[in-house]
Formats: sequence, structure tokens, C-alpha cells
Amino acid sequence: MQAVILAGGLGTRLRPVTQAIPKAMVDVLGRPFLEYELALLRSGGVDDIVLCVGHLGNLIQSHFGSGSEFGLKIRYSWDGPKLLGPAGALKRAETMLGEHFFVTYGDAYLRAPYGAMMDDFIASGRLAMMATYRNEDRHGRSDLAVRGRHVVRYDKKGAARMKWINYGVSALSKRALSLIPPGVEYGEEEFYGDLIARKELLCFPVTKRFFEIGNPASLGEFARFAARLRAAR
Repeated sequence: MQAVILAGGLGTRLRPVTQAIPKAMVDVLGRPFLEYELALLRSGGVDDIVLCVGHLGNLIQSHFGSGSEFGLKIRYSWDGPKLLGPAGALKRAETMLGEHFFVTYGDAYLRAPYGAMMDDFIASGRLAMMATYRNEDRHGRSDLAVRGRHVVRYDKKGAARMKWINYGVSALSKRALSLIPPGVEYGEEEFYGDLIARKELLCFPVTKRFFEIGNPASLGEFARFAARLRAAR
């Protein structure tokens, strides 16, 4: 299976650390965060990785290289002089992508059943499937409305009270990229909004909580989780 990891962000909420290193390379117990994420994906059957990089992305590439040392195939899609947003970065990587793939973020540790999710997605014949978690504002503001098997609303500002949250990984058909206009800034809310309007965004409920390192508090949470994992070995 293949996954695209969006890792080109500036990581402003983790400054001053991310002034010298990209967010995906932030140290957690002596290892870059991205090592934990890639090991998790590999354990779930994902072995083909496309890293969308920009800010200090050379540090990511010099550490991970071709991925062979980590049991992976890794390629790099670089941001251009104009930042195009998450969906725009995904569109830029289009020529590297297979017929079906996951898309996730370089600051997320997501214990999803990747094989089962991809099987379900391919069988559905739809353009996209989003992993969803019944959050009820426990780990950040919930941002999804779900009806049956469909995501029917996505609002990252959480203006309306919702129970579900975008878990942080979606399965996409390459055909879905035709919705993204080339060469212009295009955000994930716009992209997923188009899929919702077409009734092409299915949900895949996940029960294990997510971790991310977008701010100092969530980075501390993940570090404590990683310490527990290490102690259990």
C-alpha cells in the first residue's frame, strides 16, 4: 500500500524549535517523530511512501533517503516557490501516485487498521474514504458530521457542535485529484467539501485515539505515550 505524507508545513506553533528543523523531525525520546510514524505505517502494511516536503525538507531527505534503511520505498515531492495548500501539494505529487493511496500528515500518529480500510475503500468504488473518530470535543474540537456511511459536513473551525473528528488519514482514488485545480492554492476543506457535495466521501470509524505533535501540549502527550510503548517492550 502507498501513503502520501504532507510534511511541508512551517510548524509555527512549535517555534522556536521548528525554526531550525521541520516539524516531522522534532525529537521524541531521541528519535525524530517521523520515524515513529513511518514504523507504524510499515507495521500496517504501507511500504511505499511519498513525502510532500518544503520547509527545511532537505533535513528529512538527508535522514530518510530512499527509505531502504527503514524497510520502505520513499520518494519526495517538493513544494514550489508558491505554497499551494495541502490539496495543492497532493496535486503536485500526482505523477508519483498509484490508483489508490492514503494521505496523511507528517505530525500525526494514527493507529488505524490500514489494510481493512483500504480493502473497504476499494470495494466501495468511491473517490474517497476518511477515517473518523467519535471525539465529542475530547481531543480538540470535533469537526465532522456523519450520516450513515457518509461524511456530510467538514468544518475545521468547529462552528457547529459535532461529535466526530477527522482522524487524520484518508484513502483516495487517483481520480479524486481531478477535482483539484493545478497551480492554485487549494485547502483540504475545499477539497473534502467538493467530495461531500458529490456524495463521494465515505467514513471509516476508528476506535483508537489519535496523537499529533502540532503544539507543545500534544507533543508532550505523544512523548508520554511513546515512553509507555518503550517501557512495555
